[in-house]
Amino acid sequence: MTQASAEPKAARRRHDREIVALAVPAFGALVVEPLFLMADSAIVGHLGTPQLAGLGVASALLTTAVSIFVFLAYATTAAVARRVGAGDLQAAIRQGMDGIWLALLLGAAIIAIVAPTAPAMVELFGASDTAAPYATTYLRISALGIPAMLVVLAATGVLRGLQDTKTPLYVAVAGFIANGALNVGLVYGADLGIAGSAWGTVIAQCGMAVVYLAVVVRGARKHGASLRPDAAGIRACAQAGAPLLIRTLSLRAILMITTGVAARLGDADIAAHQIILGLWNLLAFALDAIAIAGQAIIGRYLGAGDSQRAREACRRMVEWGIAVGVVLGVLVIVTRPLFVPLFTSDSMVKDAALPALIVVALSQPVCGIVYVLDGVLMGAGDGPYLARAMLVTLAIFTPVALLVPVVGGGLTALWGAMTLMMALRMLTLWLRSRSGRWIVTGATR
Repeated sequence: MTQASAEPKAARRRHDREIVALAVPAFGALVVEPLFLMADSAIVGHLGTPQLAGLGVASALLTTAVSIFVFLAYATTAAVARRVGAGDLQAAIRQGMDGIWLALLLGAAIIAIVAPTAPAMVELFGASDTAAPYATTYLRISALGIPAMLVVLAATGVLRGLQDTKTPLYVAVAGFIANGALNVGLVYGADLGIAGSAWGTVIAQCGMAVVYLAVVVRGARKHGASLRPDAAGIRACAQAGAPLLIRTLSLRAILMITTGVAARLGDADIAAHQIILGLWNLLAFALDAIAIAGQAIIGRYLGAGDSQRAREACRRMVEWGIAVGVVLGVLVIVTRPLFVPLFTSDSMVKDAALPALIVVALSQPVCGIVYVLDGVLMGAGDGPYLARAMLVTLAIFTPVALLVPVVGGGLTALWGAMTLMMALRMLTLWLRSRSGRWIVTGATR
């Protein structure tokens, strides 16, 4: 074997080790997150149908409120990783503290909005008269935990930027266990009903935030980083996160449009759509874990001024994304006759879901490329391009999706439109990655 052929193999092995070391714990933490809601649903569900319906409405509102601020994790990961690559751990942790202070400010603002408007929000969401009081109770109490939830996002970004995805996994698992125990104790032991579930979640989230803050504060003291709020730093974090907020809102709009179109197709189609959407989100966890690794690795290489390794890592992660996408697609095709009956025995729902799942399966390699390149460009701090590309995708996808009920094809056609959306994202991300314009080295972009 020549030295020339050995070096690329050594580079691939190095990148593989880095990707696995970061992606596997990140995947575990991502999987734990939806288990919070599942645990709450299982516990509250035994109180009665109105309580469970109220939880569903309130949780949807809370999830939307928190998920649009996911840029707190993404932007912080990229910024911290750059400074780690530049060898300035003090500035890296200082950057992370700015993100945490921004999270606290945003959390306080959300509480100020949600607390007085909770009944109106629940009514706007279409909760029934019997479910509305429970939804309002859960929403008002759980809103108190939103600052902690946002701190968890920002602090997770700090640790990812520091190349640590194991600590978020440990905290997520501990938080899930604590949440379950608190919910059981407060709902049934203290007889607080749905309010007990909300308080249990708030306490668990606050506990997770405290653990994260302890880790970050310890790092700040070790490296001499200031813990005080810095107006310029917080403003810079907000400016860096704004394009990613636009990207996230555009993506949420696409998902809302898809669900709205599915509802117009009929009860069987919307029921099948919800099953498929749940699977789609589960598959996304595996691909998103690679994207998270990409954010951390690319940011570090660019911060170190190593554009060559950044390119190599990007190529290797794309290969990982395609490979994982192919495996996931095969699994969907093989298991779809077993998967759908787990959720419904309705033959009409099965008939709608099974062919649409083939489309979902075939799209997974495309999704793998999209998630990976999305993570690479986030790690590079290329948020403005991601925002523009996502707005273009939304503009093209919307009329195509709205035409589905007109031209026919049912749910399969709708998920074909979703695949087209992912293909458009792949095209825009691939063009950007090929251009090299995302490669900007240095401690800041």
